[in-house]
Amino acid sequence: MTAGSDEAHVRDTAPIRPEEQFDEGRAADYLRRELPELFGDGPLEFDQFPGGAANLTYRVTGGRQELVLRRAPLGEVAQGGHDMEREHRVLSRIWRRFPEAPRAFHYCADPSILGKPFFVMERRRGHVIRGEWPASFAADPAVRRAAASNLVDGLARLHLVDPDDVGLGDLGHPEGFVERQVGGWARRWEAAATREVPEMAIAAELLVADLPEPQAAVVLHNDYKLDNTMLDDDGNLVAVFDWDMATRGDPLVDLGTLLAYWADPDDPTFLIFGDVAVTLADDLAKSEVTESYAATTGFDVGNVDYYEGLALYRIAVIIEQIYARYAAGQTSDSRFARFEPLAPLLAKAAVAKLGD
Repeated sequence: MTAGSDEAHVRDTAPIRPEEQFDEGRAADYLRRELPELFGDGPLEFDQFPGGAANLTYRVTGGRQELVLRRAPLGEVAQGGHDMEREHRVLSRIWRRFPEAPRAFHYCADPSILGKPFFVMERRRGHVIRGEWPASFAADPAVRRAAASNLVDGLARLHLVDPDDVGLGDLGHPEGFVERQVGGWARRWEAAATREVPEMAIAAELLVADLPEPQAAVVLHNDYKLDNTMLDDDGNLVAVFDWDMATRGDPLVDLGTLLAYWADPDDPTFLIFGDVAVTLADDLAKSEVTESYAATTGFDVGNVDYYEGLALYRIAVIIEQIYARYAAGQTSDSRFARFEPLAPLLAKAAVAKLGD
């Protein structure tokens, strides 16, 4: 939040959910021992940022210091997802050229501390926008349009960062990236599916049949969307979160994801996202998103429908993975019960986009 905002001290944390608790004394001892320059010798307190749908994010407070702990969710996780070591590596480096990335300070591979490997990163303050607009956004369309433009600009600027310049020139394997994405998400669907969805097989076939040639190998966030960012009262981009799937690859993969979540009232995805989240589509049309991104990056966006279809397919898998965790009793978060009907609707939307 901006300095002096009346909302600057709104509480955005909550008590830790019972099934996501850990040995706080053990965690405090570890943090004081490994990061004495950050935590010193005083007592530490823990609570939870409750808004995310996958990785678990906690706040640790000691004296006047507040930092964030990030770890993977409970239970088995999909191969390649929820990679805290990868997220730490990216965030410990890319902040030097992309200041919206919170700086990461420390990675812990020992699962006995928090139940899973985790890392420590800086705390940012602002609005993470999901179910409703902050007051300044609701009252002023100009703020919402600024937020929309800044979101697109942030993605474009990220894709202009030279991976070698931030020590990420060996991140991932960009050759054949999209093809591996299609195959990987198909396998994840098979592992997570709680029911038969014929459209998922159709979408996979369409994706394989029309694999594009990449224009570049950029640092990809790989899940870039409104509620993975933080904005201030004026719509400025304060932070970009959730880098656990970051890699190098085709830049239009990120653009496709952003467009898939940019739910327009005429899109088949509007009913899926519109009833549980805000949308910027009324303030900046999808065509403007694509044009602005292309103007900044210089990339050819003529085949962007393919990438939006890939994103819809991938989102269907992610939604099903989260719902499967709820169905298996691995989380008591009641928000996830409503995910049950979403994968078939997303699969149908993917087929429609890929068939255009």
